[in-house]
Amino acid sequence: MRFAIALLTVLCIASIIGTVLKQQEPFGNYVNQFGPFWAEAFAKLSLFTVYSAWWFLLILLFLVISTSLCVARNTPQILRDLQNFKEHLRESSFKAFAHNATWGVASQPAIAAGHIQQVFAGMGWKTKVQERADGSLIAAKAGGGHKIGYIAAHSAIVLVCLGGLLDGDLLTRAQMWWGDKVVFTGGGMIADVPASSRLSVTNPAFRANLLVAEGQTAGTAILQQPTGVLLQDLPFSIELKKFIVDFYSTGMPKLFASDIIIHDKATGEKTVARVEVNHPVSYKGVNIFQSSFDDGGSRVKLQSIPITLGGKSIELQGTIGASSALTNGADKMTLEYTALRVLNVETFGKKDLRNVGPSITYKLRDAAGQAREYHNYMLPIKFTDSETAVHLVGVRDDPSTPFRYWRIPSDDKGGLEGFLRLSQAVQSASATQAAIGRYLTKASDPAKPDMRAALQTSSERVMSLFATDGLQGIADFLEKNVPEDQRVKTSEVLIRILNGVLYELAEPQLRDKPDWLNQSVLALSDAKAYPAPMIFQLKDFTQVQASVFQVTKAPGQTIVYTGAVLLIIGVFFMLFVRERRVWVWIKPAGESTDISMAYATNRKTMQSDQEFERLHLRLSQQLEGT
Repeated sequence: MRFAIALLTVLCIASIIGTVLKQQEPFGNYVNQFGPFWAEAFAKLSLFTVYSAWWFLLILLFLVISTSLCVARNTPQILRDLQNFKEHLRESSFKAFAHNATWGVASQPAIAAGHIQQVFAGMGWKTKVQERADGSLIAAKAGGGHKIGYIAAHSAIVLVCLGGLLDGDLLTRAQMWWGDKVVFTGGGMIADVPASSRLSVTNPAFRANLLVAEGQTAGTAILQQPTGVLLQDLPFSIELKKFIVDFYSTGMPKLFASDIIIHDKATGEKTVARVEVNHPVSYKGVNIFQSSFDDGGSRVKLQSIPITLGGKSIELQGTIGASSALTNGADKMTLEYTALRVLNVETFGKKDLRNVGPSITYKLRDAAGQAREYHNYMLPIKFTDSETAVHLVGVRDDPSTPFRYWRIPSDDKGGLEGFLRLSQAVQSASATQAAIGRYLTKASDPAKPDMRAALQTSSERVMSLFATDGLQGIADFLEKNVPEDQRVKTSEVLIRILNGVLYELAEPQLRDKPDWLNQSVLALSDAKAYPAPMIFQLKDFTQVQASVFQVTKAPGQTIVYTGAVLLIIGVFFMLFVRERRVWVWIKPAGESTDISMAYATNRKTMQSDQEFERLHLRLSQQLEGT
C-alpha cells in the first residue's frame, strides 16, 4: 500500500509538470525558454512529453496490474464477509470486547429473542439466530457497504489508469513500434507527407491540432512530436465559414467561436455547427474543440522607409507566413512576414488601457541564415510624459528576449517623413554646413570674428560627433578632453549648440515644436543602435483569421468518468460508512434469562460509544417492558 501511494504521488507530481509545462512543443522553444543545458536535461527525463513518457506509462501499467490483482484477490473474501454474520462467537469471548454489557430479564428466552430481533429489524440491522444447547446467539450487523467501498475505490484506480493508458500516447507509440510509423521531420505540403508518417482514419485514439483558415477546408490534423510531426487523417474535413473573437478591455480574448461545416468524406453529408470554447462538437466519435486562433494568411502591404542617406523607398506586398527577397547590391536578405496583430491593447497606467492599433512583425534574414525580428506599430502612440506622438519601432536578436523599441517622433502630418528628412540632413555634410552658417549668423557677433571662429569649430565638432555616435559620442569626447570639474558646464554649452544647429536643419513647420525637437534629438542618437538601414511600415492589410481546433478521439474517456464516479462512491463508503456488529447471548437462568451483549466496529469513534449506549438502552427497555 505504501509503495502504491508513492507511485500515485509520483503520478500526481508528473501530472502537475505536464499541466504547467507546455507539452510536445518544438525543441527549439524549450531551448529558448530554459537554455541548452536544462532543455537537454528535461528532454532526457521526458518532461516535455510527460503523458507519453515510458516511465509514466510504466507506472500506470504497474498500478493497473497490481491493483487489479489486489481487487481480484480480496473481492471473493469481501463478498463472503458480506454474508458472514460470525455467529460462531463463544460466550467467553464477550468480555474481550471493548463494548460489552450483561443484565438479566424476567421474560423467557424465546420471548426475549423475539423482542431483540424486532429491535434490530426496526433499526435496519440484519440478524441471524443460532440455537445452541445452552442458549441462543443473535448476530446482527449493519454498514456492510464499507467493504463495497474498498472494491469501488480500488476498481476506480484501475479504470482511471486504464483510461489514461488508452487516451494517452500509448497506442500511437505502439503503431510507431510495430506499425512502421515514423516521425516526419521535413517540410513542404501535407499532401507530400508519406504514408509512413500518417495515422489511419481507424486509429482508435489520438489528440491532434487542425488549423483552418477562413474560407478554407482541412481534413488532416497534426500530432506534434518532439522531433517532428505525425499526420492524422480524419473521416471528415472542416470548412471554416467565419471565425468570431471578442475581447475584454484588457485585450485578452473572452470569446472564441467558429462557424463550421463538417464534410463527411464517406457520404458527402454536410453538417453545420458552431464550436466554442468549452462547447465542443462531436462527430463520428471525434470531439472538435476550439483551441485557439491564428493568422490564416493575411495580406499586408509594407512601405520601406530608408534611414540612411541615399536610401530608396520600396513597396512590398506579402502574406503572413510567406517571405520576400531583398537585394542591395551584393547583399541579399529575406523578409519573412511573421505576424499581423490588428488589436493591441497596451497599459498606460493602472486604469488607462488603450488600443494602439495594428502592428506588423517580420524577420530580416541574411544570406548566412541569421535573423533579427522586428515589431512595428502602424499608428503613432502618444504617451502621458510627452506632447508628441511617437512611432514605436521594435527589434530583438533572440525570440526569448523582449523587443527594444526605438521611439521616432511623429511630424505634423502624423508620419515619419519630417524626422527622416532631419536624419538625412544630419548625415549630409553640405546641409549641416549650411545649418551651422545660419546658426552662427544668429548666435555670434560679426564684430567678434575670433569668437565666431571658435563657435564654428565647436559646432562642426559637435555635429560630427553626433552624426557618428550620437549623444554617447559627445559624452565620450567630454570624458577624454575636458577636466571633470568643467564637464557639466561644457556639456551644457555643447548641447545648446547641438540644439541650435538641429533647429536650423529642421523643417520650418516643425521648428516651433520644442517637444518634437527634444524627441528628435533622442531618436537621432538612438538611431545608431538600430541594426537595419530601413524601417518597414505597415501601410495596409487584409486580415484573414484561422481557427486552431483540437480534434480528439478518446475511447478511455467513458472509462475514466466511470472510474471517477466509482472513486467518489468508494471514498464515501470507506469514510462515512462504518461496519458494526452486535452479538447478543441469551441464556436461561431458572425462571429468568441472562442477557450478554458485545459490540464491535471497524473504526473506534465517539459515535461508536454513543451507538453502543443507545443499543444497550433500547434493548434493556424493550426487554424490561415484556
